Amino acid sequence: MSFDLDDLEDLELEYNQYKTVEEQGNSDVGDSSGNDDLGNAGDGLTKDSKFVFEKDLGYTDDSNELTRESFLNSSENVPRYIEETVTLKEYYNHSIRHYLTFKSFGNYLISIFPIIKWLPFYNYKWLISDLIAGITIGCVLVPQSMSYAQIATLPPQYGLYSSFVGAYTYSLFATSKDVCIGPVAVMSLQTAKVIQHVNSSLTEEQKTYITAPLIATTLALLCGIISAGVGLLRLGFLVELISLNAVTGFMTGSALNIISGQVPALMGYASEVNTREATYKVIINTLKHLPDTKIDAIFGLIPLVILYFWKWWFSSMGPKLVDRYYPNSKYKKYIKAFYFYGNAMRSGIIIIVMTSISWSVTRGKSKSERPISILGTVPSGLQEVGVFTPPNGLLAKVAPELPSSIIVLLLEHIAIAKSFGRVNDYKVVPDQELIAIGISNLIGTFFNSYPVTGSFSRSALKAKCNVKTPLSGIFTGSCVLLALYCLTGAFFYIPKATLSAVIIHAVSDLVASYKTTWSFWKMNPLDFICFITTVFITVFASIEDGIYFTMCWSAAILLFKVAFPAGKFLGYVKIAEIVNPEIVDSDYLVEKAETSVQYSTVLMNPEKGELSYLSSKSSESQLKYHIKWIPYDHAYTKEMNPNVEVTPPPDGVIVYRLTESFTYINCSRNYETLYDKVKELTRPGQLMTHIKKSDRPWNDPGDWKPPKFLKNIINWRKNKNKDDEPTTFDNKVVDTRPILKIICLDFSQVAQTDSTALQSLLDLRRAINKYADRQVEFHFSGILSPWVKKGLVNLGFGTVNKEYSDESIIIGHTSYHVVKTEDLENNPMTTVEEPNQNSSYYIHAGTGTNFPFFHIEIPDFSKWNI
Repeated sequence: MSFDLDDLEDLELEYNQYKTVEEQGNSDVGDSSGNDDLGNAGDGLTKDSKFVFEKDLGYTDDSNELTRESFLNSSENVPRYIEETVTLKEYYNHSIRHYLTFKSFGNYLISIFPIIKWLPFYNYKWLISDLIAGITIGCVLVPQSMSYAQIATLPPQYGLYSSFVGAYTYSLFATSKDVCIGPVAVMSLQTAKVIQHVNSSLTEEQKTYITAPLIATTLALLCGIISAGVGLLRLGFLVELISLNAVTGFMTGSALNIISGQVPALMGYASEVNTREATYKVIINTLKHLPDTKIDAIFGLIPLVILYFWKWWFSSMGPKLVDRYYPNSKYKKYIKAFYFYGNAMRSGIIIIVMTSISWSVTRGKSKSERPISILGTVPSGLQEVGVFTPPNGLLAKVAPELPSSIIVLLLEHIAIAKSFGRVNDYKVVPDQELIAIGISNLIGTFFNSYPVTGSFSRSALKAKCNVKTPLSGIFTGSCVLLALYCLTGAFFYIPKATLSAVIIHAVSDLVASYKTTWSFWKMNPLDFICFITTVFITVFASIEDGIYFTMCWSAAILLFKVAFPAGKFLGYVKIAEIVNPEIVDSDYLVEKAETSVQYSTVLMNPEKGELSYLSSKSSESQLKYHIKWIPYDHAYTKEMNPNVEVTPPPDGVIVYRLTESFTYINCSRNYETLYDKVKELTRPGQLMTHIKKSDRPWNDPGDWKPPKFLKNIINWRKNKNKDDEPTTFDNKVVDTRPILKIICLDFSQVAQTDSTALQSLLDLRRAINKYADRQVEFHFSGILSPWVKKGLVNLGFGTVNKEYSDESIIIGHTSYHVVKTEDLENNPMTTVEEPNQNSSYYIHAGTGTNFPFFHIEIPDFSKWNI
């Protein structure tokens, strides 16, 4: 492309004339009323006259030839709407005021006791269902609670104390009918870790009066206070900051830890292995001591095999055989009920059978004479009931263990409650669930219980029992209390190996299956990495390290997504909606207009390279196309068919979509991304080619040219001009890039912003204006928050002002969105008749006409006179 000096002089003359007109426009318009602050209705309008029609689209001056209506070529009217920014009073009335009323306070008090809402509707059928479910869970809870107390390194009666108190208390405060509160495997393991850590810090004298049950009850006290406090302050959303895959990871790792720790007791050499070490060390030491296996293995391995076989037959094979051989039998439901309740009672029945055998071989023998290890004495009834007072200094020693303990206590429960709420179609309130857990643990301290939370296995069984209300917990607690007073004599002969078998069988359900692991990979590889890493850390380090890793990972992923937003530069396509179409086997169709009222569709066969015309279903195409803005990399984002070509905006226009809230964390990255794109797609406003190299800035030195002495050394052709002289335009390539005129920022995904981010946006505008050597228009679309809009307006965005956006830069392309309404009875505006129809409708300005740079959606810049 050639370019001589005469053309350059003409270009400079034209540019000077343009600047002269622009300066004259500024002097004429700059002092007019209403331009500096259009929100103040400087033209005399009141709130009652906000619907007065304007004949011109935009704020123009008819005395200027360039701004006459004939030049703008506009025949449409937009009703004036003066939009005001949000105020603190409006925010208070909209978001805070309704919380500070007596009615709201009364609703808050009632919400603490959800039983008040449903208890008046309690009926006989609900009672029968709750009774059956409560007794069933009670029969499962008794052996499980004693087993989990063994994990917590506590005597078995403390598991029973914790079970009945949790079941009773939770019924009064719960919002979930399915969740069963009581001792659980993971929390029992965490309690054992706390007991071990606190014991290691005690002196010999302190160990004489600070026992493991005291430490466990102190932990329950502190966990209860924190849980109830978080719930009462309605801070339950904090629990949801840790993702589900992270919870699944440490649950799986903890389950593997528990299973490996129970194998030595299952085989009869529990005293030979330190089960409080890392999981991999426990597994290694367990394998080393296999030759030390005792007769206890018979009371452990056989029940374990029977439990798994029982579960498979009663939950899977048995019901399938019933469906196959008794499809229409009237006894089918009774047989299935037998299989269901038989499956639920398997742990209890196994313990009864093995306890009977144990009684027959250990009756009347001393501890040294017994061939197997048995549970031993379990005190009957409730012991030492009263106000719990922790010993001096114990609270301070337990406090460092609270973060991990609270996370284990709350996350498992909330995850269980929400999952069953979704399955059974009722709403679970996380804040209220935290209150229920907290109060259950606080009341439990009166009965020397250790921390309790929701159990997944018992909750699943409870849901299958068709429970109706949380009141079933009363019947569950009664079963446990009955066992405490009537069955403690029989508990004496329960084999410890059988309890270990029950624990292994119950905890194995917490290990995530391969399907869950594969689903994490398919949904999000980062979730898979988090899950696997958490499992490995829990197995090879400790459960506390696994918990802290999940917290750090969740926070890091959240921060990473906010700090490194994938902002998108947009182009546009024209789309139309087709309802109930006929799908044809082709990559694309071609619509051909045959006449003004007829059309046919052309089907392209890419294999044969032929065009075949399809018959149309109507005489005229009814498709109405509109603009849709999509990213240039839509082939990767899958937002649009990758075969669709995206049309870029007009020359001098850049459209950018922010994909996260615009805050101090990511404002610098958005600044750099946008400014780099501006420098890539548009040319500077000043012609840098005529500037001496010594006068150019260090960050834009231009093309490198070798020094003169190097030219002579390598025999380069001599230059006609000196290096320090201006470079002529003849030997330079003309920069054909356009001058930047408009930047449109899509704020449809920006929920909030802050002062740091807004200041960076202001700095970006100054830098871009300096680069373009003109006032570049900054347009915004899809602003969600009124506070975001208020911040932009306060910095001079959105409005016409002297400093950054005078009237001269929007001449000929001011754009507003209008809204069509059809409420003719209640709307006082003048109606507009719709063409070719007998109906009328109203139009409203979608956004304030005093904010010409704010739009509901991204404008169609191809229609603008840019």
